[in-house]
Amino acid sequence: MADRRVPTDRFPSPVPPGTGWPGDPATCATPVARRPGDVRRRAAAAPSLAQLSAEVSVCRACPRLVRWREEVAVAKRRSFAGEPYWGRPIPGWGDPDPAVLVVGLAPAAHGGNRTGRIFTGDRSGDWLFAALHRAGLATRPTSTRADDGQRLIGTRMVAAVRCAPPANAPTPAERDTCAPWLDAEIALVHPGLRVAVALGGFAWQALLGSLVRQGAAVPRPRPKFGHLAEVRVGGLLVLGSFHPSQQNTFTGRLTEAMLDDVFRRAVQASGDRLPTLGA
Repeated sequence: MADRRVPTDRFPSPVPPGTGWPGDPATCATPVARRPGDVRRRAAAAPSLAQLSAEVSVCRACPRLVRWREEVAVAKRRSFAGEPYWGRPIPGWGDPDPAVLVVGLAPAAHGGNRTGRIFTGDRSGDWLFAALHRAGLATRPTSTRADDGQRLIGTRMVAAVRCAPPANAPTPAERDTCAPWLDAEIALVHPGLRVAVALGGFAWQALLGSLVRQGAAVPRPRPKFGHLAEVRVGGLLVLGSFHPSQQNTFTGRLTEAMLDDVFRRAVQASGDRLPTLGA
């Protein structure tokens, strides 16, 4: 098979919108949100996932995150020195009409911030995609770049915060500024959604907060996060999972069997909303 890697001489880092990066949803004419108020207005007005994804991918509303993600894209990690870095916010990707939504914290500096796709090209993604594949929710057990042919089955993947943050720790203000993008994406896919999997406590709180803002009857007090924690919000089952971070997987806090339990439960709760592999 021919090597389909993105040519390094075609794309400066960060990648300008509309220049041909695989899966880039934006063009040079896509409106850019530069302030929190812009994010709220643009997210609320997005008529489709395609338009929402395009506007997410060019957002510049959080100055600290913009500086960090672009500095990383230029400095690069030594092992990726010969590769272009995406260096922009990461839109959701996968099935546009999902039964399962997977919510993470934020892109990794040298994972999604490099590849342009959440969880693609980092060690957390190695665990996650292998588990999704075993559950029948991904066509391949790995995901290394945006044009690798990976496809999610009845599943969509998003991050609560769309830019790679320093030390994997967005500030409360950055979390709140980014929240309308998550709210809009959940609203657009919610009609057919059966299960939402929150990877880690940050994603759990972001997900439940989004459902509350959209008028859902989330139990009070708000349910606590835990591995295999469950809460029903209307017709949606919210599942908690320890994040497949290096810290959790190296220490054994999260095992492959534990992650499989989460996605086995997600498949079970999705019923006939999930297509079969190859459909």
